[in-house]
Amino acid sequence: MAGHSKWANIKHRKAAQDAKRGKVFTKIGRELTVAAKIGGSDPDSNSRLRLALDKARSANMPKDNVDRAVKKGTGEGGNQIYEDIMYEGYTTGGIGILIKALTENRNRTIMEVKNVVVKRGGSMAEPGAVSWQFEHKGIIVVPADSILEDALMDLALEAGADDVVLEEDMFTVSTTMSEYEKVKNFLLENHVKIEFSELTMKSKTTVDVAGEDAEKLIALIDALEDLDDVQEVYGAFEIDDSAFDEA
Repeated sequence: MAGHSKWANIKHRKAAQDAKRGKVFTKIGRELTVAAKIGGSDPDSNSRLRLALDKARSANMPKDNVDRAVKKGTGEGGNQIYEDIMYEGYTTGGIGILIKALTENRNRTIMEVKNVVVKRGGSMAEPGAVSWQFEHKGIIVVPADSILEDALMDLALEAGADDVVLEEDMFTVSTTMSEYEKVKNFLLENHVKIEFSELTMKSKTTVDVAGEDAEKLIALIDALEDLDDVQEVYGAFEIDDSAFDEA
């Protein structure tokens, strides 16, 4: 799950995904394969592959798995052809969601996604009906106890970041999609500790969700993320940390 501003929630979801290690590796492997197919196996000239390799390292994906996935993309390890698809929909409460998938079978994937969404009280939407609520953003999360706010603000803005926000025990540095890698590398070069980073679809506005509605929403996201073809789910909502603890 991604696209919220409360990064404690993001960390919780990522930890839950990491517990399903095999499934996480499968999803990252597909991304590596597609990236290599589109731009080649050299990360220096393939920004999508660089980002996928970052994900693989963050998840402690074995090097052999990474190499196999990249070789598939360059035609050395199989002939499966994956394509990017972004589905749009609404939750039971009418909140917009985006569902990013990588698939070699469009018909299978849309049926699986639709079944999960409709079964849990939501509905699918036409292209463009939901996506206008989101924008591509780079997100870099820095532990608040590792650097002073003014120091991080100075470095981030010098590098070209849009903003730095303190949320609980984490600073969230936001960037445009085009500036993400430059800002991240600049922070690393200046010895800033990065807890988590990614390119995401961030909602322009959010709806607070609590109680039973939050439980239903979390169950929907979990069910979608359990689908092999689904890579990410982005939502225009805000959920209190306690709801994740109870989920």
